Amino acid sequence: MSKSYRYDIPFVLESGEVLPEVEIVYDTFGELNEAKDNVIWVSHALTANSDVADWWPHTVEQGRFLDPTRYFIVCANFLGSHYGTTSPLSVNPATGEKYYYDFPRITVRDMVRCHQLLAQALGIERVKMLIGSSIGGFQCMEWAIMEPHFMENLVLIATTTCSEPWAAAFNESQRMAIRLDKTWGERRDDAGLDGMAVARSIALISYRGGAAYNATQQELEAGEDVSFERRAHTYQQYQGEKLRRRFNAMSYYRLSEAVDSHNIGRGRGGIAKALQGIEARTLIVAISSDILFPPEAHTPLREHIHGAEYHLIESEFGHDGFLVEHEKLNEIITNFITK
Repeated sequence: MSKSYRYDIPFVLESGEVLPEVEIVYDTFGELNEAKDNVIWVSHALTANSDVADWWPHTVEQGRFLDPTRYFIVCANFLGSHYGTTSPLSVNPATGEKYYYDFPRITVRDMVRCHQLLAQALGIERVKMLIGSSIGGFQCMEWAIMEPHFMENLVLIATTTCSEPWAAAFNESQRMAIRLDKTWGERRDDAGLDGMAVARSIALISYRGGAAYNATQQELEAGEDVSFERRAHTYQQYQGEKLRRRFNAMSYYRLSEAVDSHNIGRGRGGIAKALQGIEARTLIVAISSDILFPPEAHTPLREHIHGAEYHLIESEFGHDGFLVEHEKLNEIITNFITK
């Protein structure tokens, strides 16, 4: 069951704007040992949540790299997320009303500072492994630079050091879809949901790529008559509706802006210098068909993190390969953490 931590001191964001207080919702799996040296902290991806077992198949299981019989696993919903941590649907204590569009822009560094507050509240001074994929990897990189001694091992999966124009273009296209929703701008929880469903459809193209679509969405057989309906059409519609039922457009909008703000070299003398400050044993895993954060996007990580180990997973599932290729991922990470 999810737990909650409330930080009731004004929280100053990187932008200089202030949240009067922050609530952080998190989940834990397993037991913290007496030495407190068996902690694994998971940073989740864009629309995931703190219940790792729910969205990352075959990982929080005995014998896997997130084995709850061996490790104490922590995952927190990051700032701005739909799942309980302070977000646009939270009540602003200064006004007594929900933030909605008044919720300020946030950055990945703001998310990490919230994680640090929670770690302090839980009495966790060091973790055995900090692991994240996609935007979860963004958070892990930032944390490893901000607090180099906090983690013994660092695992970065399908991620990048800064948001490139290619990814930013996808994100802006998604925000355009949300802004075109006729309900966008109304102060209600369900505003912009139709636009967000379209945004999700756009995002999926970048998450999967052509090989995955062509492998999984082919018609079973060609009929004799002309058909204007395709299996890929219903897949896009289904995935858009699926997110529509579980998320909100204002969080989605702000989180996509946070993704676009990502650059670990900002204010640190550049990406290379920032990465050179990472002290943890580091594992980098890329997905061969990832078009969002392709293998070459991992090159700075390989070149500038001292002693980093690199693996490329061959997969046709694109960026989503980190969710699908759990057997390959388990072998790589288990071997790394047990060395």
